[in-house]
Amino acid sequence: MEPVKITYESIDDYIAKAPFEVQDKLEAVRKVIRESAPEAEEKISYQMPTFFLHGNLVHFAAFKKHIGFYPAPRGIEAFQEELAQYKGAKGSVQFPLDEPLPLDLISRIVKFRADENREKAAAKAKK
Repeated sequence: MEPVKITYESIDDYIAKAPFEVQDKLEAVRKVIRESAPEAEEKISYQMPTFFLHGNLVHFAAFKKHIGFYPAPRGIEAFQEELAQYKGAKGSVQFPLDEPLPLDLISRIVKFRADENREKAAAKAKK
């Protein structure tokens, strides 16, 4: 028998179903993204909290030992030096749960991605 797959209706629902000890960190990430890209829409994509602005802006998710943050490969490349202390991959970074979240860095990455998505949408509109 396969395990029951949890689905989420909204970011509120995702955070409410997360372990209690990570809910504050998830809310902090959500808040800094909202402040950094206030016109972005919230949604669930790939069963993760997602912000959408002319396309996917960033995703984030809770795991057993870290918060995963997914700003696309360009968002990682642009801040590679500052992100070097964290585990990650081409389009993701892991912020350990036992360390303070780098909220200022997250904010700057979100602003970078928002500018990038706006520029891409403007270029597309000109065609």
